Amino acid sequence: MTVASTAVTQRQVRIGVDSGGTFTDICIYDVAEGSIHVWKVSSTPADPSIGIADGIAQGIASLGLGTGESVNVTYLGHGTTVATNALIVGSGAATGMITTAGFRDIIELRRQKRDGLYDVQTEKPRILALRNQRLEVNERVLFDGSIMTPLDEEEVRAAARRLREDGIRAIAVCCLFSYLEPRHEQRIKAILAEEIPGAFISVSHEVNPEFREYERFSTTVVNAYLGPIMQRYLQRLQPRLEAIGIAAHPHLTQSNGGVISADTAQQFPARTVLSGPAAGVMGATTIGTLSGFDNIITFDMGGTSTDVSLISDGRPQMANESVVHGYPLKLPMLDIHAVGAGGGSIASIDAGGLLQVGPQSAAADPGPICYGLGNEDNPTVTDANVVLQVLNPTHLLNGRLPIDQAKAKKAIARLGERIGMDVMSVAQGIISVVVSNMAKAIRVISVERGYDPRDYTLFGFGGAGPIHASRLARALDMPRVVIPKHPGIMCAIGLLLTDLRTNFSTSRLMHLEESSTGAMEAAFTDLEQRAGAWFTHEKISPDNRVMVRSVDLRYGGQGYELNIPCPARVIDAAAVEALKKTFAAYHQQMYGYIAEGEPIHLTTLRLEVIGRVPKADLKPLDNAATPVSAALQGERQVWLPEMGGFTLCPVYDRERLGPGHCLSGPAIIEQMDSTTLILPGQNATIDSYLNIIIEEA
Repeated sequence: MTVASTAVTQRQVRIGVDSGGTFTDICIYDVAEGSIHVWKVSSTPADPSIGIADGIAQGIASLGLGTGESVNVTYLGHGTTVATNALIVGSGAATGMITTAGFRDIIELRRQKRDGLYDVQTEKPRILALRNQRLEVNERVLFDGSIMTPLDEEEVRAAARRLREDGIRAIAVCCLFSYLEPRHEQRIKAILAEEIPGAFISVSHEVNPEFREYERFSTTVVNAYLGPIMQRYLQRLQPRLEAIGIAAHPHLTQSNGGVISADTAQQFPARTVLSGPAAGVMGATTIGTLSGFDNIITFDMGGTSTDVSLISDGRPQMANESVVHGYPLKLPMLDIHAVGAGGGSIASIDAGGLLQVGPQSAAADPGPICYGLGNEDNPTVTDANVVLQVLNPTHLLNGRLPIDQAKAKKAIARLGERIGMDVMSVAQGIISVVVSNMAKAIRVISVERGYDPRDYTLFGFGGAGPIHASRLARALDMPRVVIPKHPGIMCAIGLLLTDLRTNFSTSRLMHLEESSTGAMEAAFTDLEQRAGAWFTHEKISPDNRVMVRSVDLRYGGQGYELNIPCPARVIDAAAVEALKKTFAAYHQQMYGYIAEGEPIHLTTLRLEVIGRVPKADLKPLDNAATPVSAALQGERQVWLPEMGGFTLCPVYDRERLGPGHCLSGPAIIEQMDSTTLILPGQNATIDSYLNIIIEEA
């Protein structure tokens, strides 16, 4: 916040904001002091920009500025769920499509596979561009990039006018083989801009210049569907920021873990569908590496969902294709698996009379019953923890959020009457079910992909993560849990620990042989030229530019590829042999075998492009001078099945715990943004970065 006065002293700060479904988290990094300040407010789902602006203003006010002091915000990073929520609830723009004659039904035919093979009632996701708004034009590019049928521009104009008359202002342009020859798509885009001024136009060779038309078309349609929503949101956000004195333009987290400008996010909103969770993974990666934990599984449990990801040797796992809420997106993303299990997940009785939790969520409005905001009948995971008294039964957020335990207990008791269980058993049952759901999610990204979770440390964060991390680690037999200093706002912190990042790719189908080295090198040279233009546009100096090559490989006849790191040096015969050996090792780990003698095919060349930017500097601290008893703030009866019922547990103030402090479970550690549970038989130590390290005694 800048105050127009020459008499004031300005604090230079960098701000990270994560706008979730339940809470909006604010992280403020004071550049001069090297200190981090955090704040948390309820989200405003109807217009997230309101909660963001209010949260930033409150967070800055909480800094306790002295007389003659002001704040100058030099950077604003933002993680958002706007695109994700629009995709989930179907609130995107009415979308049209223009495509090659004969191919308008590709996005509806999909891959002709049922999501549930044996489920006769399985439902396909809603089609985002209705059939009467998917229009065909005569044009045809062949598999080698040659033009067989020139574009009929009059048909394009007629299609544009029809879409305009139907009120369509979001249009996807998807032509066959445009990733090899984009001229037809470029001309269609120009005609649409003439015929429908102000329309949002999503063009497949710009969104995803890769082969596989269904996935490319799907990604382009999703991008068009989300475009007007993201534009309106960001255009509302900027004036709200300016109204509180912030001139810095926001940068948004991409699904690949990097950040992009707000202008780029408006053009390619599909890149932001995992915006918030991606920032948390990047923050956890940085803090984990600093603390000596290169192999971690991130466990981000918020109010609405739980997101898990695997980091091996300090590098997050990436996926070049993902299905988000039923829609394939062929974009580079962090490999994050999400389940509907958060603090706001609703507990209910299913048709078979069994207790289930989620995926429906009470979110921020009306929220859990104990918040007293209007929810009377749908108990949540948070309500269960309040009844068990793992969570403070009177208040949260350092007293700013009053808690009504009695209401939560009555609702859970009513649930118990339906299945013949007492209130405490039902509350603990809710926790057991949600932990089981989260354990399944972690097995998906570990065991099912050839990784043993027992070789990894569980890195727990999110507002609800530290409450459940100890039980989750026990369920998976993981040896260690790490809870960072500010777990409830980790995604906001991650925004201050990540670089600018983007990805370039091009599909070139060829055999991986020495004879292909020239074509591979030429393709990489083209990608690097495009990267150079991006570096220049983002004003990244040569010393801060990083480019990482990789290729997608598969055995001949396979339908899917593995992404393999590629040497940065010149592609020659030795590089080809190295790629073959690396591919064999990856294939062995993923599928359990190597097909000796089978030809290896290259499908896509990729370039990860990173622009290093200033980040929050986290420094280790000396051991605390006070005893751990100085952090004790009281005791509370907590229901622990491991102890047979209510057990008196010490409650510690996280702010007074310092490096070197050790304590034994059962114990509770409270802080403004989260609560940590240490189970009986576990010990906890505070390390030099103020992480809580929990291990079995």
